[in-house]
Amino acid sequence: MAARPVLLNRLLHHTQFPLRARGYATSTSSVNPTELSHFNALASTWWDPYGSSRLLHLMNPLRHDFIASCHALKPHSSPQRDIRYLDIGCGGGIFAESAARLPSTANITAIDPSKEVIEVARQHARRDPRLQEPGRLEYLNKAVEDLDAPRSLDEMYDVVALFEVIEHISTPAPFLKSCLPFVKPGGWLILSTIARTWTSWMTTKVVAEDIIGLVPRGTHDWSKYLNEQELKGFFAGQQGWGINGGMKATGCIYLPGIGWKMVMGGEQWGNYFFGVRRDPVE
Repeated sequence: MAARPVLLNRLLHHTQFPLRARGYATSTSSVNPTELSHFNALASTWWDPYGSSRLLHLMNPLRHDFIASCHALKPHSSPQRDIRYLDIGCGGGIFAESAARLPSTANITAIDPSKEVIEVARQHARRDPRLQEPGRLEYLNKAVEDLDAPRSLDEMYDVVALFEVIEHISTPAPFLKSCLPFVKPGGWLILSTIARTWTSWMTTKVVAEDIIGLVPRGTHDWSKYLNEQELKGFFAGQQGWGINGGMKATGCIYLPGIGWKMVMGGEQWGNYFFGVRRDPVE
């Protein structure tokens, strides 16, 4: 039998790996000081459409398209109104603001462990009176492990988003397990990340960081990238997730001068979206 991929071992046997990722390091947090320092340094340019987060601004419409495609899946299509979002690792609020403006959104809670980045998000949101409506958009300077566990369906969310987050986490399994209780039955955990392939190493590390400078050097650690099959393997081991077609992945590629495009099959070699539905209560 062939040896399992190293990151599949990280997912399935997470107790072998100490928790240390994005922010401060404790025995119960997924936050890592090195990652936190990197994103703190980018805080002031988060909303510059030509700055360090340019690719995230360009990708944002595809995030909404992918969520809509997950909600449309049968036989358990999801509600299209009064949607509650939890945006984990929200950064400066690119997705959170756009989701809060949708007529189908009831409210969105957005969290990030970086105090500097959350302050940027709050300041930018103050520019739009719609975002100041009570309960519309709430930013919290917290890691997911710091949130109180939901005690009822009313405290759960229809969509829990992890956009460009998990590839910055050293121990993905316990981090994901911390996120799962916040998804209500029939709701979706939606993430975007990067497959760990030689193609992604060349495009995201060598070209994007070292040659062209599309993203700041040191943004990514190729060894932390996760392949689609590794995520599928993880959720196959979680009872109550992904039945009846409630799991979906779609690749996306950045084309200079054009922008991001969905590419079926691209999840096997580069950037991709992944969604998994919590099984509805029958």
